[in-house]
Amino acid sequence: MKVWALADLHLPIGNPSKNMEVFGPTWNNYVKRIETNWKKVIGKEDLVLIAGDISWAMKLEDALKDLEWIDALPGTKVILKGNHDYWWPSSSKLAAALPPSIHFIHNNAYNHNGVTIGGCRLWDTTEYNFSKHIVFQKNPLAKKKKKDPEKEQKIFERDLARLRMSLEKLDPNAPYRVAMTHYPPIGADLHPSATSKILEEFKINVCVFGHLHNVKKERPLFGEKNGILYLFTAADYLNFEPVLIKA
Repeated sequence: MKVWALADLHLPIGNPSKNMEVFGPTWNNYVKRIETNWKKVIGKEDLVLIAGDISWAMKLEDALKDLEWIDALPGTKVILKGNHDYWWPSSSKLAAALPPSIHFIHNNAYNHNGVTIGGCRLWDTTEYNFSKHIVFQKNPLAKKKKKDPEKEQKIFERDLARLRMSLEKLDPNAPYRVAMTHYPPIGADLHPSATSKILEEFKINVCVFGHLHNVKKERPLFGEKNGILYLFTAADYLNFEPVLIKA
């Protein structure tokens, strides 16, 4: 079994009015490219981690069209909620609706062939920013919202607590420990953060995440720190090719 990751699929099957192709050539024909690249490398026995922003759908019944598309691809998949996954319902409703090859992380852990996985979406934090690593582009799909710093910090702290709750449920006997977050858990320079301290406490081997787009590829990003590999897996950054985590 190999373990792969690819975040930020932003599938538009369930909501065709929202499609990442509006962002230019980088996203041209991206759904087909994901499918082609996925089938080239991922086998039916493999495990695939999708760290958020899965579907543009607003309701579960529409998102199921995207989830069924993912289900038809090879491998066992583990998904995590992203900030654009507005369709994400309660855990009980999601568990009942998911196609058979897809599992989810939300205040829980998932174990598969010696790999134990936990995580949480996270949120924006003032601990670090990525402005120098991003080519800013106007988002034609975005609605302008004025941010409340105090509220944003409360959301971040709540998600840190949820991260801890999930990691506490990891299998203590599993030889490989994975954390999934949607927002980056650490700055690009790997300076210690509130999240990285929790990940180190739980002896995580690798943390996969996404969220950032239009990232400059000529700048080094993330890497290994204190025994944890921080792996940025946004689909457009990876040219829509799943990245191998564990062979």
